[in-house]
Amino acid sequence: MAALAALVASRDTIPTADELAARARAMIPALRARAARCVADRDVPAESIAEMQEAGFFRILQPRRWGGYEMHPNAFYDVQKALAEGCMSTGWMYGVVGCHPYEIALFHEAAQAEVWGEDQSTLVSSSYQPVGKVTVVDGGFRLSGRWGFSTGSVHCQWVVLGALVPSAEPGGAPDMRAFLLPRRDYAIDRDAWHVFGLQGTGSHDVIVDDVFVPEYRTHRSVDGFLCTNPGQETNPGPLYTLPWAQVFMRSVSTAAFGGARAAINAAIEIAQSRVSTNTGKASKNDPFLLAAIAKAHAQVIEMEQTLRLTFDDLMGHATRGEAIPMEKRTLYAYNSASVVRRLAELVDGMMALLGGRAIYTSSPIIQPWLDLHAGRAHVANDPNNRTQDLVGGILGQAPTFTFL
Repeated sequence: MAALAALVASRDTIPTADELAARARAMIPALRARAARCVADRDVPAESIAEMQEAGFFRILQPRRWGGYEMHPNAFYDVQKALAEGCMSTGWMYGVVGCHPYEIALFHEAAQAEVWGEDQSTLVSSSYQPVGKVTVVDGGFRLSGRWGFSTGSVHCQWVVLGALVPSAEPGGAPDMRAFLLPRRDYAIDRDAWHVFGLQGTGSHDVIVDDVFVPEYRTHRSVDGFLCTNPGQETNPGPLYTLPWAQVFMRSVSTAAFGGARAAINAAIEIAQSRVSTNTGKASKNDPFLLAAIAKAHAQVIEMEQTLRLTFDDLMGHATRGEAIPMEKRTLYAYNSASVVRRLAELVDGMMALLGGRAIYTSSPIIQPWLDLHAGRAHVANDPNNRTQDLVGGILGQAPTFTFL
């Protein structure tokens, strides 16, 4: 890690996006070397977390007033892609945990102060499944429940949990909120995360037993949708006027780019030396395999460019103080949701042509292939959840889904 240390030592107070991306690329060999341990331990190694902290990666979307860099989201996603090329579990964990400084900036100022007042490097995990039991009490709520998929939770000191607040009106719609809790208020079940891919994300279960959550430590989903978050009073920069869902959705699709790039590199590596023992044909001369690799390479770049332009456009609206048209929000949500499935299919196309060499667990393509298919399971990576609003937007109809 000497190269990374040198890059960090030479940084200014706030590094540039290019410097951050270079630091992430410098970590790829170390992450690749730790990947097997990351998978076996079902958690990102502590030294990887420490190196990401030292490199400043978790500060990219954090407000400057709290020691962050408050940068364009594309800087964040570029770092995520590079980390995921070394280890997709690490890149996925970074995307989820690393985007939470953005959401914390949307909470009430008092909540921000509790999280960052004593330690601006504090990390936050989450699970937005609306499975908690909520009781409204004076000054806030009492919360109980068990949430799955809290990525990176053992490395975090706070958690954000989803739950529905019952309506005060009979028959009224519940109010979807995110509840922010300190580590003392929940337990982590580290023996629940046994999966075939993305094992190293450490997406353990979180258990809460009837704890009080003050009103100011909640974030309403509708505020994220309408971009009327209480935190914008103290974090008024254009960055924090973006729809929260657009930032989060991209954080759970972007690691797939790194995983796909690792798979493409692995396919090329296998093809260079593989000769079929049955047919005597060399894979490097197989036109069908070469076509599958070329297709994957080209379409990865195409999707990367599309999502990069998405956030250039979103930030353009934000910088100009303009509302983002709903038809754009529905389209961008659909594009992000489509990425992981498309990338998994591209890697499937290569796998089918690599023969027996590729199916060993020691094969360099196996882990990214499994990780991509595991990533498809996230609700934000299912484009079928977005079709009604996308077509409705074309027809000028109001959205049915507020996570946009």
